Amino acid sequence: MEMTHAFQSTISNDETAQLPAAQFPGEIVVVERDEEIRAACEELAREAVIGFDTETRPSFKAGVHYRVALLQLSTPKRCFLFRLCHIPLDKAILHLLENPQIKKVGAAVHGDLSALKELRHFREAGFVDLQKIVEEWGIEEKSLRKMSALVLGMRISKAQRLSNWEATSLTPQQQMYAATDAWICGCIYDKLNQTPKSDKKRKA
Repeated sequence: MEMTHAFQSTISNDETAQLPAAQFPGEIVVVERDEEIRAACEELAREAVIGFDTETRPSFKAGVHYRVALLQLSTPKRCFLFRLCHIPLDKAILHLLENPQIKKVGAAVHGDLSALKELRHFREAGFVDLQKIVEEWGIEEKSLRKMSALVLGMRISKAQRLSNWEATSLTPQQQMYAATDAWICGCIYDKLNQTPKSDKKRKA
């Protein structure tokens, strides 16, 4: 007898909208001074898996491009928001991004990494792109919103995505949005790894 897939392969926008909203339940730490960087990175370096994302100020004019403003790195209990519009892409941060022993889990990570390399070159290692692995569990959706819906049964808000990430200070809503996006990536990865892969992939 064939086993069914653990997850639905797709989900509609209407179905997604009915799900409970996901919110990062831990502590959010905004890192915006040089002297705060090292302690944050030392804590993150103790983790085996961390959620990863970036945010960039949106451009509403053709030909106008902004550099990445925020790097989010999240453990299950604490999310660090590195304000790269105020602090450098420090060597301590690069050590995390280049460490193959620490898995950095995100969605569409190539774009995030390209944006970070506009600030400073580095050789990334240990990155996991959810978009590239979810099909092993029979999931066809590639947006973070729908991957979260299918794997975790939770909906993430995109309301703050087009807000100004270079503002003098981040609003509580921006902080929660940014932290949730990074944290949820780690949650999806953990849930996938606790779940048998789809029949089709196991037989391949």
